[in-house]
Amino acid sequence: MSAEPHRPAAPTDGTAAGPTSPSQPILAGVVASFVGFASTFAVVLAGLRSVGASPEQAASGLLAICIVMGLVTVGLSVRLRMPVLLAWSTPGAALLVSASPPSGGYGTAVGAFVVCGGLLALTGLWAGLGRLIARIPVPIASAMLAGVLLPLCLAPVQAAANIPWSVAPVIAVWAVLGVIARRWAVPGALAVAIVVVVVTEPLHAGATGALPTVTFVAPVFSAAAIVGLALPLFIVTMASQNVPGMSVLAAHGFRPPLRPILASTGLATAAAAPAGVFAINLAAITAALTAGEDAHPDPQRRWLASVASGASYVVLGLGAGLATALVASAPTGLIEAVAGLALLGALAGALQAALADDRLREPALVTFVVSASGIASFGVSAAFWGLVAGLALMLVQRPTRTGDA
Repeated sequence: MSAEPHRPAAPTDGTAAGPTSPSQPILAGVVASFVGFASTFAVVLAGLRSVGASPEQAASGLLAICIVMGLVTVGLSVRLRMPVLLAWSTPGAALLVSASPPSGGYGTAVGAFVVCGGLLALTGLWAGLGRLIARIPVPIASAMLAGVLLPLCLAPVQAAANIPWSVAPVIAVWAVLGVIARRWAVPGALAVAIVVVVVTEPLHAGATGALPTVTFVAPVFSAAAIVGLALPLFIVTMASQNVPGMSVLAAHGFRPPLRPILASTGLATAAAAPAGVFAINLAAITAALTAGEDAHPDPQRRWLASVASGASYVVLGLGAGLATALVASAPTGLIEAVAGLALLGALAGALQAALADDRLREPALVTFVVSASGIASFGVSAAFWGLVAGLALMLVQRPTRTGDA
C-alpha cells in the first residue's frame, strides 16, 4: 500500500491535442455524480431509517455524506492528480436496510458507524488488518453481499403485484433504457417515479424542510452493534467497494496509493458519523465515468472530472430534504422498487462470484441463505451470522476435501 502512484502517460499520437472542449471533464464529473446520487439515494435513506433515524436525521445523513465524500474526493483528486472518485457504500446502505433497529436506538447505530470508519482508517495505516480481511474467501464475502441485496431486489416484483399501475411505467422505462442507454436506466426510472408521485400525491417537504440541516447524534457503543453492524459494514465496504474501485482505476491505468485513500475515507467516516455518515469509499461503477476516455482524451486531465463530481455531490446534498419528501410521499413500495432495480446488477455480480468456485459452493450458499433470512439473534444482524455459518462450514469441509484430493 505504500507503492508510488502511477498515472498513464499523456497520449503522444496527437489525440490529446484534438478538438476537446474545456468543459468535457466537468460535464463527465457532473454526470457521474448525478447518476450515482439518483441511482441509490433511496437506499441510503431507507438504510438510515431502518436503524432508527428519524426523517430529519435521515435527511441529515444524506446531506452530510454528500458533503463529506464530495470534499474528500476533491482533496484526494487534487493531491494525487488522479480521478479518485468517492461514493457512499451502497452495499453498506443495503446492509442497514436488512438490519433490525439496534438496541439503544439510532445512537447505537451511529456508534457502529464510528467503529466502521475507524476500521477503514486502521486498514490504511496497518497492513495486517488488510491481509486479515483478504483472507475471507471472495465467494463467502460475495454470498454475504448477495444475501443482503436479495430482499431489496425483490421490491420491484412485490411492487408490481401491489401497485401495478404505479410501478409498470417505471419498470418499462428502466428496461428500455437498459438496452439503449444503460447508465441512464435507473435515473430514468427514478424520473418516471417522481412523475408518478407528483401526479398521485404532490410532494410535501414536511418536517425535514426543503433545505435540510445537519443533525448530530451522540454515538453509543454496543458490543452487539459492533459485531453485528460495524463489522459486516466494514467487510462489505472493503470487499464490494474499495477493492473493485481500485480495480476500475487500474483498468484505466491509474494506480493511486491505497493507504491515504483508506485513511482519509475512514477518518472522515468516523468524524462525520454523528451526522449520519455510515461509510464512504472508492466509487466502483461510476468511477469509470471519470477515469475513462469520456472524461478527457488526456489521462492526466481526468482528475478534473472527479473534482467536478465531488463539487456536484456537495450541491446535490442540498436536495436531501426534497429527496426525503419524495420517499415519504411516494406510494408504498414505489421508491423501493427503483432501488431494487438499481441493485440488480450488483446482485448478479455477487451471485456470480459466490458460485464461481465449486469447492466453496456449499459454504457460499449457506452464507447467502442465512444472510438473506433477516434473522437477528442476540441483536446481531443476519449478515454476520451468514458470514459465520459459511466460514464454519468451509472449515468443517476443508479436511474432507483435502482427503478427497
